[in-house]
Amino acid sequence: MARLLAGEPVHTDGALTKENLAREAQVSHATVHRAEDILAEWDARVARPVLRTPGEVQRDETIAELRKKLREAREQAAQTQGKLDALATVTANLYAEDLTLKKRLGRKGIAVLSAPEREQPHPPRPDEA
Repeated sequence: MARLLAGEPVHTDGALTKENLAREAQVSHATVHRAEDILAEWDARVARPVLRTPGEVQRDETIAELRKKLREAREQAAQTQGKLDALATVTANLYAEDLTLKKRLGRKGIAVLSAPEREQPHPPRPDEA
């Protein structure tokens, strides 16, 4: 507590918060909250809310926005990965089916079916030209 109040933190950024009090003391947050005497002294010495500078506010807003974008990018990557997994499964199934069909045919070859030819228009008759 003395280091935080003196502005000489060792383990934190120096903000006067109970979380930083726990970190400076190198104990859990729960341990700090069980130490009622320490908390009473803390509350008496840090009675005012912690104010942030405009630069800190901007920094925190930027961090929040970047975290949101990262979360959205991760969700999109997960969706894309799901689609890729589904395509890989379909491809593997088609490959297995192809092997099965080749075995059935005994590797004699596969007849290629061609599309029916379209009727070609007749050339115009000499009397129509």
